[in-house]
Amino acid sequence: MRQQTVIVDVNVAITANGRAAQASQACQLACIDRLRLIQAKQRVALDTLQSILQEYRRHLSARGQPGVGDAFFKWLWSNAFNPEICTIVSITPSNNGREFAEFPDDPDLAQFDRSDRKYVAVAIAHPDHPPIINAVDSD
Repeated sequence: MRQQTVIVDVNVAITANGRAAQASQACQLACIDRLRLIQAKQRVALDTLQSILQEYRRHLSARGQPGVGDAFFKWLWSNAFNPEICTIVSITPSNNGREFAEFPDDPDLAQFDRSDRKYVAVAIAHPDHPPIINAVDSD
């Protein structure tokens, strides 16, 4: 039985692939270890709009090569609708500047990276409010 559900920012897989110049080797190895732990023991939350999977698709290879992050994406893509591995959460697109209705309407978050708002929306919409696993962003 799988343990905790998590949300995985694409930068974890990019870093595991060694393609994040701002990441140390220790950070890269930590990302590799975490992706392997997720595959072995955890569940991944995704969204009904497939915005997380599409973000992965833009930055990773669905063939599963050449890196560990690519292999994670292939595994996730193949298991996206397997309820033992993934939970699918409904999020609502929004035209109000927040990207998603679930993203907090807070002026302090106005500069929050638009490409990362999907992860926050999923975390808020999921009944367990799972943690977002994040590595390093260049910004």
